[in-house]
Amino acid sequence: MPTSSSSTARTQWAPSRRTPPAGNVAAWLSDGGNGAVRVNAAGTPWHDADLTALAGVVGLSAVVVPMAEDPTTLTRVHELTGAPVLALVETARGILRATDLAEADGVARLAFAHLDFTADIDAEPVDEAVHHARSVLVLASRAAGLPGPVDGVTTNLDDESITDADARRARRLGMGGKLCIHPRQVEIIHRAFAPTAEQIAWAHRVLAAAAESPASAVRLVLQPHLFVVDRRVVDVRLMTGAMVLM
Repeated sequence: MPTSSSSTARTQWAPSRRTPPAGNVAAWLSDGGNGAVRVNAAGTPWHDADLTALAGVVGLSAVVVPMAEDPTTLTRVHELTGAPVLALVETARGILRATDLAEADGVARLAFAHLDFTADIDAEPVDEAVHHARSVLVLASRAAGLPGPVDGVTTNLDDESITDADARRARRLGMGGKLCIHPRQVEIIHRAFAPTAEQIAWAHRVLAAAAESPASAVRLVLQPHLFVVDRRVVDVRLMTGAMVLM
């Protein structure tokens, strides 16, 4: 069972067990815990039992649905549990339906299980094999008005630089987070996704220039919604980015 106040639990169990783990997780959540719970995939014998155990549980922040391929399944999970859904995309079919998944009622975010995906398409788990799929999830998320998708795990626990590099690559591609498989990865990933000191300073300059007089902001002639900061033209999109950083 999770020992922290906020965790992600995974509910897979052998048919011979008398009580499904989702029931134990639900009891922990009801006793003051908080976390997202990964249920068994739709179509397995335990999927419905997981949803029944988690329905209306206080402390359930989200339900992680693996093998996400069908938007109606995701909406059903949301309706039965009352919780937001994180759709874990693991297959070629899921990638090709990413827009439908992102737009399904109850879906709060997409996530990418890249290792399972490469196994599904019979490819090596290398960047070239998953770059397009990551971009598809970024585009689908943006089009549906969702936060950036969550990237898959880094399995190497011995070399922190690998986790850092993987997280920074995901951030550059437009992803909004990254799954962890060990607590030691959490701080590394937080640092990688956090804005740099240079980005924060730039955001301060942009917002300061926007608040000043047109002359001070060096606004462009006939285009008052544009101005120049650090010899760079700033428009509404960049202004929005600066406000997000702040």
